[in-house]
Amino acid sequence: HGVEQSYETAVEWYRRAADQGDAKAQYNLGVCYQNGHHGVEQNGDLAVEWFRRAADQDYADAQCNLGECYYNGHGVEQSYETAVEWYRRAADQGLADAQFNLGHCYYNGFGVEQNYVLAVEWYRRAANQDDAVAQCNLGHCYSNGHGVEQSYEVAVEWYRRAADQGHAKAQCNLGDCYEKGCGVERSYETAVEWYRRAADQGLAVAQCNLGNFYYHGYGIEQSYDTAVEWLRRAADQGNAR
Repeated sequence: HGVEQSYETAVEWYRRAADQGDAKAQYNLGVCYQNGHHGVEQNGDLAVEWFRRAADQDYADAQCNLGECYYNGHGVEQSYETAVEWYRRAADQGLADAQFNLGHCYYNGFGVEQNYVLAVEWYRRAANQDDAVAQCNLGHCYSNGHGVEQSYEVAVEWYRRAADQGHAKAQCNLGDCYEKGCGVERSYETAVEWYRRAADQGLAVAQCNLGNFYYHGYGIEQSYDTAVEWLRRAADQGNAR
C-alpha cells in the first residue's frame, strides 16, 4: 500500500529464498522463467533448473511442471517417459493437474503402455477434485466404453459437472447428448442452450452445430441469417463441416 509494486523486487525475493532452499520460491522462480514474467526474460533451461530443485524436495506443483517440460521438450530433451515419472510423483501426492496429465498419458500411450482402465482411474481422481477437463474426459470414456462399462447416463453426469464449470467442450458434448437423446431425453431446445454456451466461448464445432440448428429451425426459430453468422464464425476457425 503506497509502495509501487515491483515485479523485479518480487523476483529478487524469490531468488533469495530459492537460494536458501525454499521449495515454493524455487517453484515460483521457475514459473517466472517459464513464462517470461515479472521482469525476467523467458528461459526454458532456467525454468527446468528451478522446477527440478523444488521437485527434488517433493514440491508437487514443481514436479507437475517439470513433467510438462519433459512432455513438451521445453528446456530439456523431450521425453514422455520422464514426463510420466514426474507426473506420477505429483499425482501420488494428490495434485489434480498431475492426475489428469497422467491419465492423459495412459489414455494415449505416451511414455507408458496405453491402458484405458488406468486412464479412467487417474481421470476420476482428478475429476473428483473438480478438475473440469478430467470430468469432460471421463465423460468421453463412459460415452465410448473406454476403460469402463459404456454408459451414456454416467457420461452425461460427468459432462454436466464440467459444463457447469464453464468447460466449452463438455458443454458441446452435453448439447450433443440432448440432440441425440443419449443418456437424457432428447430435447433440441436444451441442445441449443448448451451449444450456445460453448459457441459463445469460441468452440468451432459448437458454432457449427448452432448454425445448423438455426438453419433447420431445430429447437429455435429458423433464421438463415443467424445460421450463416454462426457457420461463418466456425469456418473462420477452419471448421469446414
